[in-house]
Amino acid sequence: MAMPAVATRSTVLVVEDEESLLFTLAHNLKREGFTVLTATRGDDGLRLARERTPDLILLDLMLPGVDGMQVCRLLRRDTKVPIIMLTALGGEGDRVAGLDTGADDYITKPFGMRELMARVRALLRRSSPREEAESGPSLIVSGDLHIDLDRRETRRAGAVLRMKPKEMDLLLFFAQHPGRVFSREQILNDVWGYDFFGGPRTVDVHVRWLRQKVEVDAGNPVRLLTVRGSGYLFEG
Repeated sequence: MAMPAVATRSTVLVVEDEESLLFTLAHNLKREGFTVLTATRGDDGLRLARERTPDLILLDLMLPGVDGMQVCRLLRRDTKVPIIMLTALGGEGDRVAGLDTGADDYITKPFGMRELMARVRALLRRSSPREEAESGPSLIVSGDLHIDLDRRETRRAGAVLRMKPKEMDLLLFFAQHPGRVFSREQILNDVWGYDFFGGPRTVDVHVRWLRQKVEVDAGNPVRLLTVRGSGYLFEG
């Protein structure tokens, strides 16, 4: 079982002046296999974008030097690189303004890393149509469990499972990393977001709910397993 493909070692430029968030974004992107460039100022981000031609840019709106809107506007004069704007401004007018300057997507802080990584992969697939076609359908199959990544739909024995959004996020996270053990803290960071204030018990509760839907016998799971002292893994 393989993750939906994006270009091998795609390069992502992160332009963000909040150092803790910049570190978290870079760490998660590298763990997903991306090459990462970083900048904390708009003018530095603009220079890196022109010199290094990244495959995708994560661009904060509020930046020192040159703000994100202006960076996006200037880049759109000579490149079609996918741009996702990151901002604490969540009003409709702010979103429209960001998209009107040429951004391809817009995500409001705080956000979950799982959602952001999904958006990154989706934009990279759309910007590389030939590679997307070669990668085949984004469908993960585990016995009678069929997980459609694009439609966010899961079927077991042909029947559609009714799932809460966060249950689906958690299942997608596990299914895209088969055989890997994740601690509760890693899962919280990737699925709920770097600034989620809940504790590890949140993961345990959602895993229990998920097992009731994807396992034949939730009391004796064969897909979503507990690794004592370490966390959880999805056995594809």
